[in-house]
Amino acid sequence: MSISFDPTLYLKNQTKERTSKGDVLGKDDFLKILMTQLQNQDPLNPMQDKDFIAQMATFTSLEQMTNMNKMLENFINTQNADNILKYSEMIGKKVEWGYIEDGVTETGVSIVKSVIQANSQILLELEDGTKIPTSFITKVMNQENPQEGSDTAGGESDGSSDTSTTTPSTDSSN
Repeated sequence: MSISFDPTLYLKNQTKERTSKGDVLGKDDFLKILMTQLQNQDPLNPMQDKDFIAQMATFTSLEQMTNMNKMLENFINTQNADNILKYSEMIGKKVEWGYIEDGVTETGVSIVKSVIQANSQILLELEDGTKIPTSFITKVMNQENPQEGSDTAGGESDGSSDTSTTTPSTDSSN
């Protein structure tokens, strides 16, 4: 009984294009190397099972690391995209900010007008046009309502003091 193989299936007859980037070997390159080893092994001294299993384990690890790297890149990109949304809640808020440069302390208080993403850094644009990184923020407050300090905010008052409370224990009618 004779077994024949289609010669077009041999790796040596396949195109020699590398799809990997630079000097990095990918999983396709690893499989090609493994298949070449299997095709060109000595029939009188074939590859041991443990060697083959070790190479397959290495291939599996490579594939898992590649998949994990892709997932981590997607996670980082998502986190960077979400930063601008997270800081957009600061629009309209009053912020105190400060930093020290060359021994000089620079501080300020202003209202956030907009949020800007420049590369991976988030900047807050203040009402006066100043752009500061979020790391300079020391305090965030709601914008003060001009009516909060008036007497009508908690109830009406006529200006007189409230002395209408009575205590029955002070009455001496015995």
